[in-house]
Amino acid sequence: MQTPGTATAGACLFLAGFIALMGIITGEIFYPADYSTAHSEISDLGSTRPPEARIFQPSATIFNGTMIATGILTLAGAFIAYRTGWDRWSALLLGIVGAGILGVGIFPGNVRIWHGLCAMITFVAGGIAAVVSSRAIVGPFRYLAALLGCITLLSLLGLSVLIPVLGDGGTERWIAFPIIFWLTGLGGYFMGGGGVPSQDPGEQCP
Repeated sequence: MQTPGTATAGACLFLAGFIALMGIITGEIFYPADYSTAHSEISDLGSTRPPEARIFQPSATIFNGTMIATGILTLAGAFIAYRTGWDRWSALLLGIVGAGILGVGIFPGNVRIWHGLCAMITFVAGGIAAVVSSRAIVGPFRYLAALLGCITLLSLLGLSVLIPVLGDGGTERWIAFPIIFWLTGLGGYFMGGGGVPSQDPGEQCP
């Protein structure tokens, strides 16, 4: 059941996913030639880790600004979705994801402890949020949301197996990008008429 509120929430989430993906791509374009999607972490665009933290402009400003904008939009989408009656746990987890993304932008890689904490919150909460949200979604996207969340969580659990094959950067992208696609898909779901299920909540469980 779509309302003006769910459409607005959807627009925020769709833009969050779009901005995150395009911001990462744009940051990579302007980064020096030694940047590798296989061996460089996504957050290296904002700053590499100490003790030899390296910051390259304009990539750092693009990436950090992108994460801040993405975090704010995700938080806004979560709040609006909750106010329109969407599942409270799904909305709460979505808000935690937004807070984590916002923290990634505020605390670049050279702020090692806080950046690492915010990144881990984003990844863990993102995977769980995508899976949990499938219970509050009607239609085919519920299965895609669960699949995307499982990809993130399984990639996190399989770090020791994936890193030798995909590299640090490639593995991180298998963790992060499903969350971005979930945000974009959830935004499209809300804008396309999804939102508060019209059926009995018990019927939403697979």
